[in-house]
Amino acid sequence: MNKMFRNLSMAVAVFAGLFALAGAAFSQTVYDIDAAHSAARFSVRHMMVSNVRGEFAKLSGSVVYDPAKPDATTIDATIDAASINTNNEKRDAHLKSPDFFDAAKFPTLTFKSKRAWKADGVLQVEGSLTMHGVTRDVVLLMEGPTPEQKDPAGNTRIGATATTKVNRKDYGLAWNKVLESGGVVVGEEVAITIDVEAVKHKTAAK
Repeated sequence: MNKMFRNLSMAVAVFAGLFALAGAAFSQTVYDIDAAHSAARFSVRHMMVSNVRGEFAKLSGSVVYDPAKPDATTIDATIDAASINTNNEKRDAHLKSPDFFDAAKFPTLTFKSKRAWKADGVLQVEGSLTMHGVTRDVVLLMEGPTPEQKDPAGNTRIGATATTKVNRKDYGLAWNKVLESGGVVVGEEVAITIDVEAVKHKTAAK
């Protein structure tokens, strides 16, 4: 009889632990990326003398975040390759062409996080960045997320800025021209800044 009660107590403890873990997982809050207030911006060296800046205006996806558990942060984002804009139609058309992003063949860029941690007070998120059909791991350095704020419509919002750098040739974006004076037309290193505003998912809102 004592053995039966011990086994029953152990079973109850196991189930209680599982429910506690499930509760911890569900305590994470889901936020939907607000495309109207988010963008992925980039900067790349041009002609060895200046930086050309542009952005991808169409960004969607979700963020799971709890300020008490930053290492449980997850990000799943999709960028529309055809939404690239550098304020120059001819250059934008070239960037969408097979010389660069080949937007017709590879219509999206995606980022899916794998792990997150804090170092020196900065949240860092490692994940897989897929661009031009090539997937490589990158680390995003996060500024934020901010504390939650209510907008005039009653939605709960957070914001964050993520930065990283990639070598475009690692993703097969290798087009270039050599200058007569030395150097090349387009630099290889691309600085990326992603500004995100996200709204608490309706089913998660209280």
